Amino acid sequence: MTKLNFAVSIAVLATMLAAAPAYAQDTTGPAVAEGENDGIIVVTARKRDETLSDVPIAVTAIDGDTLTARGINSVREAAVLSPGLNINSDGSGRAFVAIRGVGVTLVQSVQPGVGLFIDGIYQPNTAYLNNPLLDVERIEVLRGPQGTLYGKNTLGGAINVITRAPSDVFEVRANGSYAGPDNSWLVSGAVSGPIAGDVLGFRIAASHRQQDGFLTNTLLNKDANRFNTDSINATLRLAPSDGFSLTIKGYYDWVNGVNTPYSRVSSPTDYRRDIQFNALNEISYKYRGINARAEADLGGGSKLSVIGAYDLRNSFAPDNDGDFGPTNTVRTVGRDSLRTMTLETRLDSEWTDQISTLVGLFYSNEATRANVTDTISLVHPILGPISIVRNTVAKNVADTYAAFGTMFWKPNSDWEVALGLRYDRENRVSRSSISGAILPIAKLNSSEWQPKLTVSRKWTPDLMTYVSVARGYRGGGFNAPTAPTRTYNGDSAWTYEAGAKYATPRLMLSGAVFYNDYKDYIGLNSIAPAAGGGLVTVDLNSGDVESYGVELEAMVRPVPAWSIRGGFTYMHARITDDSAYVGTTGRQLSSDRLTFQPDWMANISTDYRIEMGGDDEVVLSAGLFGKGKRLAATLNETTPTFLDSYWLTNASIAYRTGPVEIALFANNLFNTEYFESYIEKTTLALAGLPASDLGITGDRRRYGVRASLKF
Repeated sequence: MTKLNFAVSIAVLATMLAAAPAYAQDTTGPAVAEGENDGIIVVTARKRDETLSDVPIAVTAIDGDTLTARGINSVREAAVLSPGLNINSDGSGRAFVAIRGVGVTLVQSVQPGVGLFIDGIYQPNTAYLNNPLLDVERIEVLRGPQGTLYGKNTLGGAINVITRAPSDVFEVRANGSYAGPDNSWLVSGAVSGPIAGDVLGFRIAASHRQQDGFLTNTLLNKDANRFNTDSINATLRLAPSDGFSLTIKGYYDWVNGVNTPYSRVSSPTDYRRDIQFNALNEISYKYRGINARAEADLGGGSKLSVIGAYDLRNSFAPDNDGDFGPTNTVRTVGRDSLRTMTLETRLDSEWTDQISTLVGLFYSNEATRANVTDTISLVHPILGPISIVRNTVAKNVADTYAAFGTMFWKPNSDWEVALGLRYDRENRVSRSSISGAILPIAKLNSSEWQPKLTVSRKWTPDLMTYVSVARGYRGGGFNAPTAPTRTYNGDSAWTYEAGAKYATPRLMLSGAVFYNDYKDYIGLNSIAPAAGGGLVTVDLNSGDVESYGVELEAMVRPVPAWSIRGGFTYMHARITDDSAYVGTTGRQLSSDRLTFQPDWMANISTDYRIEMGGDDEVVLSAGLFGKGKRLAATLNETTPTFLDSYWLTNASIAYRTGPVEIALFANNLFNTEYFESYIEKTTLALAGLPASDLGITGDRRRYGVRASLKF
């Protein structure tokens, strides 16, 4: 390889290194959280209101009060509360998600395999998983393919975030917390009430969050993992009659942080926290948008819903270190934007006591633009020090059209059969240039059917069982123009599942066994020879994967004042055919395991209330969360690198009096050392960089105080 091609390849390889996922976890209280309203939890998992114990889907519901009490501030942090959900991140605007090992994405340019929905609006970019949760009513985590109702990119499952609606009475909420030693603090609040009786209502919420983090750039003598966010949203709800309502919401989020703060480490047990980049890798994001939902009762048992949204995301990285070290070899300036427009209409009809249907249409348009300028510095043997500047521009547009329908048949009060089918048509176009040279247009089209059949039976008022079979699909995407494969196709999964739910006021149990047959897996990336020499990062269809396992959730109240909640997942997810990966890269995989996917995850938490008289009480809480051994990101062909399993512990003591709560808390109580992300040194060695493993060590112990007010 010539020195020039080698230098160019460094900048491209930096993209791959930046794409390697962090193994995300949170030290906030792990719990299978549910509401306290006599055990009755209403969810919208099937796009209609149903109780959690009756819906024949493996679903975890986490209410907003639980999120506040546990100190959870993002969907990524809330992942510890749901079996089978694994969210990774190695930067402020980067998050990668999988459910049951299915749907994992290692770079943000790949379409997510787990769908994310905010108030029913599909989010095509998973970066929102790191954003602050503001005024959330609940989070629903649906496991298994949800394509019939939620569309493509839900082959692993779906995450629904439902924010609080305007109230008919005046309401105020406020929360604040401070924790050390990294100066982590949060303030948030919401105001809601009527403007014109029960006809017009409003809700306004805002928050600020910041922390210094636990990593230090010793070269620049500055914090290397700072995070700062500000958010505001406002909602108006018009309900002129009992049969019609219109809700309009606007939001704006500012996010400032860093990306890929990797330390050079010697092994998977070298938990150092010093970063030696000659730039802080700062990045800023702006998220803003507006959406509207109209709902009308058409009479005769039919309800019509229409949802439209316009969302924008812009990012700016003013100065990033592309060589992951103290040398000034690669510096990058990058900007990108994502604009999304979506429209969905659905009709929910009850034809008889036995038969009902839910049908609808969906359309979305996504437009992305990325502009990256790389400056590559090297010493030529004759010319001496020189710099190469390369500007890459990529513009991608995607249109998705879908029609869907589900029929629900109840032959009697005990049985239900739900049969659904969805058709998705996707057209994607990529236009790009390198240093002004326009490249050929790349296109990718797909047409996919996604069926689902569920049969459930209610054996007693407390016990329900179900079986289901479903197919999920994720759309494909584009590689860099110099890659040997310009496009990669979508992947798909057939899932077979059987589950049971048992619910009483003092005991709730749910469990499921599942098997996933996963084709054309996208979840690996690699490097390959680039056109004209050097190396290029490629995302590709790596082969086939199967995963199977069991999930359990439980809540028990031995006495009214004491509750214990827990969840456990065992999952065997393995690559069964890697021929596509070998054919594209010419390299072998050192392991059949999926990157950063553990074989087990577990959580247990307990809360004990001590009544102090009147409305006063003290609540003692503790939680434990663990993940098993995981495969690190590696291109080594013979020897895999594994990260150790770990357990994290948290505890708090809260005093409640009327609408006020004050709590002392500690997260990661025993200061366990663990890695959030890890890249084995072969990746750097292949690029000609100094060979060293890279790792991001997780947070240390935090301890602080939290207060909330609600009236």
